[in-house]
Amino acid sequence: MSRRPLPPAPALSRRSLIARSCAVAVACVPAARVWAAPGASRSLSFVHTHTGERLTSTYFRGDAYVPDELDRISYVLRDFRTGDVRAIDPAVLDILADLRLRTGSSQAFEVICGYRSPHTNAMLRARSNGVAEHSMHLEGRAIDVRLPGIATARLRDLARNLGRGGVGYYAASDFVHVDNGRVRYW
Repeated sequence: MSRRPLPPAPALSRRSLIARSCAVAVACVPAARVWAAPGASRSLSFVHTHTGERLTSTYFRGDAYVPDELDRISYVLRDFRTGDVRAIDPAVLDILADLRLRTGSSQAFEVICGYRSPHTNAMLRARSNGVAEHSMHLEGRAIDVRLPGIATARLRDLARNLGRGGVGYYAASDFVHVDNGRVRYW
């Protein structure tokens, strides 16, 4: 059996080589980040289930986070039991923005818990074994939410697919926990 020689490879112009290289680079980027356009604004809406407070905020514009908007978000996501405020890590907000984008929803996230003070965390731990002693809520790096019109099981799956932190699913209470810690699921 004789082998036929392969036809010569077509010559690549500089332009086609760059285009192919870019296509390969884009294909190799993990799907975890949805924000493709540099400088895209990022907005979120919240309604806090315990206080009834509502907020819509564009917290990222151009190429930077907007400090005043981050402060407004942190205030709404404060520990509603004690009134303590702690800065919410913008990476958590980016996770929510990516979830909102992936769901196609324009609804406000219903917030069950954002920041949690040490006092509140200790009180909740005394009532339930499901509250972590070193909860990421204590650091402003976690949030418990639901999104109207989106099944919490679907929200959980989308959050897991991002691969950007912890995802807890609380079916009986109808909410999803997301944080920007190490990747883990419960």
